[in-house]
Amino acid sequence: MLEDYRIVGRRASDIAASVEAGVGSGALAPGTLLPPMRELAGVLGVNPNTVAAAYRTLRERGVIETDGRRGSRVRPRPSSTPRDAPPMTVPAGVRDIAAGNPDVALLPALDGALAAAARRYAQAPTLYGEDPVVPDLARLARAAFDAEGVPAGPVAVTSGALDGIERVLSAHLRPGDAVAVEDPGWGSVLDLVPALGLRILPVAVDDDGPVAEAVAGALADGARALLVTSRAQNPTGAVLGEARARELRDVLARYPEVLLIEDDHGHSFVDLPLRTLGGVTRKWALIRSTAKAYGPDLRLAVLTGDEVTLDRVRGRQRLGQGWVSRLLQYAVVELWTSGAVDRAAVARAYGVRRDGLVEALRERGVRAYGRSGMNVWVPVADETGAVTRLLGAGWAVAAGARFRVETGPAVRLTVSQVAPAEVPGLADAVAAAVRPEASGVRYV
Repeated sequence: MLEDYRIVGRRASDIAASVEAGVGSGALAPGTLLPPMRELAGVLGVNPNTVAAAYRTLRERGVIETDGRRGSRVRPRPSSTPRDAPPMTVPAGVRDIAAGNPDVALLPALDGALAAAARRYAQAPTLYGEDPVVPDLARLARAAFDAEGVPAGPVAVTSGALDGIERVLSAHLRPGDAVAVEDPGWGSVLDLVPALGLRILPVAVDDDGPVAEAVAGALADGARALLVTSRAQNPTGAVLGEARARELRDVLARYPEVLLIEDDHGHSFVDLPLRTLGGVTRKWALIRSTAKAYGPDLRLAVLTGDEVTLDRVRGRQRLGQGWVSRLLQYAVVELWTSGAVDRAAVARAYGVRRDGLVEALRERGVRAYGRSGMNVWVPVADETGAVTRLLGAGWAVAAGARFRVETGPAVRLTVSQVAPAEVPGLADAVAAAVRPEASGVRYV
């Protein structure tokens, strides 16, 4: 309780350090309401602007969160602590379907692509001052965007999807701004947003993606950005359908200054069409990672968007890492042009496992979700109990707490490591673990 801890300091940095020390020691528990700025300024004998600067620093570090007139509170946990920390220890003999990894057998071999990239590099080594985006990669990415109806815009390259999302958010938003985020949604995004000092406004999700009414509510509540997963939504497998995309465009049209970020998570391993929302608002970006289809160690994503957003992203990138290795870019060009991944075959392989598990669970009275991608989301009554019982049955699954804000408890199962013949046994284990009462729970 705050009554048991005295905040001290005369400078903003000292006041912030005092609060952080209290949080670190446990004296300021998660959820503790901090004094109003003027009140604390009076106690400390400093200018209110000094306290305001301290609180701003604490927000930027992810120590506290501010909700308008409701004041500032200690965040539930430090923003530097990922949702999956400490990582689950998988005992010997237990199958790990929690990590979210793709099936290695469906990933292309990289030796040929990397060798081709090395030969190309040998002919023209990359030096400072060159274009940060390999022209061939930009051309191929832009052609794919055009073919799928993505509005015209420049192309940038980042070190994966999360890096791209962070750069786009940072290009327009400042600490304290609110971001509408899918709930349940990608745990890394749910970590990233508060780590940037931003506030999460959770948006309900169903099989067709973000619910339009929930998005409208978040934007009306002041969200300055909206994050949408187009396909293979993690963790639910949702896909933005044509009707839902139309509804969301209508909502976004009323908020032209909102920043829209689309994460095309299912690119190259999902065969359902992209329904882009890009161009409805003035500020937008669409991001595609190579990780799931070509390999997690290929830390590369391409993105496009409006001119201002992409100019800010590339400008800030120049002041940091400068560019994503052109060797990696050459390798991706080789992978794309050689047809290294049979998109339809990969989508079919994951679909057989995913759809088979969803149907097997339905036959056993358990409701599960997974329209695309490699994950199945199963609402449960007791999340900890379900995870523990499945671990005892030989299956390590991900606790839903890693992916949710306000939605109910659930578990996520990644089917990429599951052979079709194993689906019935896994369904039996899940049905026994989650109990029949979970079958009627919806994740929206």
